[in-house]
Amino acid sequence: MTRLTERYLDHLAVERGVAPNTVAAYRRDLRLYLTDLGERGIDDPAAVGEEVVGAFLERLRESEYAPGKRYSAATVARVLAAVRGFHRYLLREEVTKLDPAWMIGSPRTPRALPKALDQDEVEALLAAVPEEGAQGARDRALLETLYAAGLRISELTGLDVDDVDLDERTVRCLGKGSKERIVPIGRPATEALRHYLTQARPGFVRGRSESALFVNARGRRLTRQGCWKLLKKYAERASLQRRISPHTLRHSFASHLIEHGADVRDVQELLGHASVSTTAVYTLLHRDKIREIYDRAHPRARRATPMSESIGEHAGDAS
Repeated sequence: MTRLTERYLDHLAVERGVAPNTVAAYRRDLRLYLTDLGERGIDDPAAVGEEVVGAFLERLRESEYAPGKRYSAATVARVLAAVRGFHRYLLREEVTKLDPAWMIGSPRTPRALPKALDQDEVEALLAAVPEEGAQGARDRALLETLYAAGLRISELTGLDVDDVDLDERTVRCLGKGSKERIVPIGRPATEALRHYLTQARPGFVRGRSESALFVNARGRRLTRQGCWKLLKKYAERASLQRRISPHTLRHSFASHLIEHGADVRDVQELLGHASVSTTAVYTLLHRDKIREIYDRAHPRARRATPMSESIGEHAGDAS
């Protein structure tokens, strides 16, 4: 089973071009599955039936990954997706004759609203970065770019110097499934990047050949963990009252665009979402704004109907 799992993960990475982070998540999820099967002495995929997969999911729902902490419905649904994909692969490769997971329904997961910063909080976060010094120049360019382009953290750390066009004010990034997109950035991000590239980055790399846009003190590509640490530091300096992550700035990017009237399909393209339904969740954060746009734009939004006008006239007569 372990060997077949690795074949499946290689298939995802090489043949389907699935992002490395997604492959890593599937590897973790399938490790839970194989551990459960191993504890029951199952090492032959042909011996796995629907009841085996169902029992695994039930145990997962009831187990704790840490004292007092159980797996959420969203996590169980993600693990089931990995298990389903694995068994579909075995069926296509004719390793097995049946797919034991295809009839098992996913748990219902509540749709959580994105946790975005408001515009004042974003400004406070950016203002917490020192204006002097090479590290301040790098960190300001990083945060400005993260917010201006709405990038995922993996997309940000994956940027190379050649991916930035300061004249056109764009960045080119590789999203999920290695899909390339070009995203515009504003003047503050452009100027911050220009200052970092000319005044700060040369001191970090010290003449070494390094393609990465954002580098650490040793002149090597900045890691996701490094980005998390610096964001946490500036969030504390800005006295933000909530826990934030790099993805919070991506949520803020989308939320603020929707708030100021951007079309949801344009935001979808900027974020690199495969489905507009994923992007549409941001409209739920601004129901009042959607109502305002509707009332302003629809020709009959505020117009009284003939019946209501008639009622108004009769009410006036009666008085």
